[in-house]
Amino acid sequence: MTQHADVVVVGGGQAGLAAGYYLRRQGLDFVILDAEPAPGGSWQHMWNSLHLFSPAEHSSLPGRLMAAQAGETYPDAGHVVEYLADYEKRYDLPVQHGTRVDAVRRVGESLLVETDTGTWRAKAVISATGTWSRPFLPAVPGRSTFAGRQLHTVNYRSPADFTDQRVVVVGGGNSGAQIAADLALDGQVEVTWVTQRPPRFLADDIDGRALFDVATARRRALEEGRDDTGGVASLGDIVAVPPVRAARDAGLLAAKPMFSRLTADGARWANGSHTGVDAVVWCTGFRPALSHLAPLNLRGARGHIPTDGTRTLGEPRLHLLGYGDWTGPASATLIGVGRPARDAVREIAQLTAR
Repeated sequence: MTQHADVVVVGGGQAGLAAGYYLRRQGLDFVILDAEPAPGGSWQHMWNSLHLFSPAEHSSLPGRLMAAQAGETYPDAGHVVEYLADYEKRYDLPVQHGTRVDAVRRVGESLLVETDTGTWRAKAVISATGTWSRPFLPAVPGRSTFAGRQLHTVNYRSPADFTDQRVVVVGGGNSGAQIAADLALDGQVEVTWVTQRPPRFLADDIDGRALFDVATARRRALEEGRDDTGGVASLGDIVAVPPVRAARDAGLLAAKPMFSRLTADGARWANGSHTGVDAVVWCTGFRPALSHLAPLNLRGARGHIPTDGTRTLGEPRLHLLGYGDWTGPASATLIGVGRPARDAVREIAQLTAR
């Protein structure tokens, strides 16, 4: 049996919930379909030591401030999961957990959303599936012949899994720096941190709130036709959260250049040097999880789906929310997703009213 709704939101993490908040305010009939069996989105899968970049009051979704976490300036991932679960309940958002969306198709004047539990027919769809379910692994020579353990950021949990091992952490972004710091500060792991270019740490007093302000200033400059300020990328790549700062200041985060290849038992650099390695943690980023949109044939020549804000140019009834700056400045963050969610829902309300 096919069910009907004005709007189907695909994904029940922070972006999907922000969309739900504004859909509720607009009085639209909607449903949020989430593959996760419980609330919290990807935050329930983060590594044990992960903390937000910002204090709780600067890490909130629209309508409800995140409460401070006792004893923590920067809340941990578990606190975020609790906040998202409470948010979902407080606003009585119709989230169907444990529902995987397989495909979105055009059917006449509607969009058909096919799931593993049934089908939905909608006037509009918001895709808010994020990137966590699609980790990226680079094609490094020797990766298939390395006999040690390989895992991505999504699989890392704690240094206890690597006691007395030699671990190479690959990646010069926040995840790479934080996981390298986590392992190095433990003292029971031999850590080598490698990056494509020398790591760029942001000033110690810059946190997520400041980064949001910088991203917002860039958006305004571009909208007003002024010069591109460069945004967050102009400041650096790594937020110096307390553990990263501690490891850096202790001399434990001296990055090496990227190795040229993996061998069966280690890594070899361009100068011929070789290091024995038991495990490699690939902190090499993610790609948008958009396979469910393949039937709409929206990708351009380079595989990118063109958008105007959140609205896809090839299908005006479809909005992409929370995938990064290309779908709204800072839209992949808790504090940043509110504005593009509001704008997307406003457009959808105008569309469905016609």
